[in-house]
Amino acid sequence: MNYAIVSFGCRVNHADALAIESALVARGGHVAPADTADVIIVNSCSVTAAADQGTRQAVRRLHRDNPGARILVTGCYATRAAGEVAGLPGVARIVENGEKDRVADLALDALGLATGDRGDDGGGACGTPIEPGVAGRTAWTLRVQTGCEEACSYCIIPRTRGASRSVAIDDVRHEIDVAVARGFKEVAIAGVHLGSWGRDLATPRALADLLRALDGHGAPVRYRISSLEPMDCTDDVIDLIASSPRIAPHLHLPMQHASDRMLALMRRPYTRAQFDRVVRRAADTIPGVAIGTDVIVGFPGEREDDARATASYLSGAPLSHVHVFPYSDRPGTEASRMGDRVHGAAVRDRAWRLRAVSRALQDSFAASQVGTRHTALTLEDGSVALTGNYQKLRVPLRHSRNTWVPVIVTSPGTARFPDDPCS
Repeated sequence: MNYAIVSFGCRVNHADALAIESALVARGGHVAPADTADVIIVNSCSVTAAADQGTRQAVRRLHRDNPGARILVTGCYATRAAGEVAGLPGVARIVENGEKDRVADLALDALGLATGDRGDDGGGACGTPIEPGVAGRTAWTLRVQTGCEEACSYCIIPRTRGASRSVAIDDVRHEIDVAVARGFKEVAIAGVHLGSWGRDLATPRALADLLRALDGHGAPVRYRISSLEPMDCTDDVIDLIASSPRIAPHLHLPMQHASDRMLALMRRPYTRAQFDRVVRRAADTIPGVAIGTDVIVGFPGEREDDARATASYLSGAPLSHVHVFPYSDRPGTEASRMGDRVHGAAVRDRAWRLRAVSRALQDSFAASQVGTRHTALTLEDGSVALTGNYQKLRVPLRHSRNTWVPVIVTSPGTARFPDDPCS
């Protein structure tokens, strides 16, 4: 069986795609270009209307280029609008998120093949184990939690992912060991609502417990924490990152807005002051930390003074970058029933202003890093290295991909090796 995987969306979807690929390999599958694959897995996202459209366009293109392939569509869009997705050309099966762990077997079924041995780690003797460099990957993304029980008024994901479910610490350790055996040196820890990890376990635990267990596990990897809700970035988590050489000094804390009125409409469980306390404590405690955030522009009811408040706050916040998202209506959410919509021209203008603020923050952070030393992991052909605080730096081409190297930042976006002062 030759397979191809096309995945959209968040780090959790990326982790799911890796798990699907591991299962396909364990069953004798071999990765192939989409235009020659026997089966194509499309792992969809539905966080915005643009994400839905991306899946539809991809499925139509894949069917046009390879009309004989069996296309299975899974993920949040397939779960939210199964009938809509099933009507796309070439779709052989819809696999909702609740069945996502069975995608590999369902792919074999779609081809009329018998289910092979499951294997225990995706390394299977039949296929080629996933390793650094396959499909452009250098870091391994590991999902330790899925589902969400928050009630953000704009978000459909709790309906497509269900209640929060955590992976037990021993199982997480096992997956880390598998990643190390394959040659991975960085592991991104991801979840739909990562900060809720452990609350549903028989003996409830906190995210800091998981991070502490991984820090002490002994596996020779660097851990990177994926997106974390501000209220879940506790003092314990911050202090652990600050004290551990193995957890990257990098946080992504989605704020969504700096107006308390808008945060209340969005049903976000914190105020601007509470968000500010978290990011400033992280910035003051974790040396060299990079902190990114997300903001939504044009949410129903947003006024010009709300937009100005967000731009003003961000300009003075200790952040390294901002992802700006124009509001996208999701049918079935509370926000989709709200009135007082923002005109498209105003949304575009406000987004433009916030992106200008983001560029200034990025430039300021990059300039602050000149002269700093890091242990970085080489990417691509070895000419780019990624630091713990998420700087992608051009370096002299002396090392292969997936190699730890010491670097000194010489200018924004560029570094040298300490033993090469003229590079």
